[in-house]
Amino acid sequence: MRKGESRRTFLRSGLGAVGLLMLSRGPFAKAAPKAVVLERKVISHESGLYHGWPTVARRKNGDLVLVYSGGREAHVCPFGRVELMRSYDEGKSWTYPQVIFDSPIDDRDAGIVETAQGTLLATTFTSVAYEPILEQALKTKPEDPNAWPAERLRRWQAAHARTSAEGRRAVLDCWMARSTDGGLTWSGRYRCPVNSPHGPFVLRNGRLLYAGKSLWASEVRVGVCESVDDGLTWNWLSDIPVRPGDSLQKYHELHGVEASDGTIIVHIRNHNRPNDGETLQSESADGGKTWSVPHPIGVWGLPSHLLRLADGRLLMSYGHRRPPFGNQARLSEDNGRSWSEPIVISDDGAGADLGYPSTVQLGDGSLLTVWYEVLASSPYAVLRQAHWKLEE
Repeated sequence: MRKGESRRTFLRSGLGAVGLLMLSRGPFAKAAPKAVVLERKVISHESGLYHGWPTVARRKNGDLVLVYSGGREAHVCPFGRVELMRSYDEGKSWTYPQVIFDSPIDDRDAGIVETAQGTLLATTFTSVAYEPILEQALKTKPEDPNAWPAERLRRWQAAHARTSAEGRRAVLDCWMARSTDGGLTWSGRYRCPVNSPHGPFVLRNGRLLYAGKSLWASEVRVGVCESVDDGLTWNWLSDIPVRPGDSLQKYHELHGVEASDGTIIVHIRNHNRPNDGETLQSESADGGKTWSVPHPIGVWGLPSHLLRLADGRLLMSYGHRRPPFGNQARLSEDNGRSWSEPIVISDDGAGADLGYPSTVQLGDGSLLTVWYEVLASSPYAVLRQAHWKLEE
């Protein structure tokens, strides 16, 4: 990956065929559990801005915290910043956004997790992928039908000029910040070794792991980092091996969870030719020190967010960016060895610019999933949520 390019310039839309029908660890595609969607609604407050790539987390006190890339004009632009909203009533209403990251370049995917000590960790990565778009706009003559309105061009130029070329290089990285007061105040941003859209995850013993990919680094690595000081610093724990014939460059957007039997599971967005556009899975049986070779699980869709439910089952949520456009989930009742047929959370999308769902379990056992989506009625992506429940 060349420094200065967005990770998503390396991610194709993913129209690959559904992959293998058997896992090495056992069968998959068990019947989908019955689920009822109780409500779907838009929860973002600013209809004239583009919102992208959210993560929702439920704190121990029951509050929900939601982070995303806001303040945007488009999927790629120089205005992205990380914003946070809260819900004190299990997602029925959301507060107006609070800006927690705003670098002089584009702040993109936003992840959040509450640690065992109650600290909130928020993550993002920065990008200058908007630069070629701006350069082309500056070259376009005013009489050209594709020319931008003068006001828009001035706005992009002003955003780009917030720092020098050297300054833009200095802030191009993977970032994290901490809050020890429930998100009211935040530390300064600091670098971390990897990025993934939904951020780190917490094991049952309180250990913090972060499965992801190094960005803007001289050496591309895909693996897992560990923090032993409540997220202040991160050390490389282990690499995830590459499946024979695959390119490490085409593994993206990881997330992990610890199953009830202690197995740690990581999901990977794959764009290698075999199983292109599918989720691959890798497992660790020794606390994250070593990992199995990634293998398909029969799920076309990306990226995956993983959650262990109160009853011990695992839930994966993911975007379905081909017809029917929307978001889906699957359950595992055997610690990730197999996954059910899809549970449809939404299927009314206008196109592929949607997804990145994450899910939390509410106090009554029902589920809340949040994602971003460009609706047919507007070019600006909104945040949507679905409140749903599994039926026994």
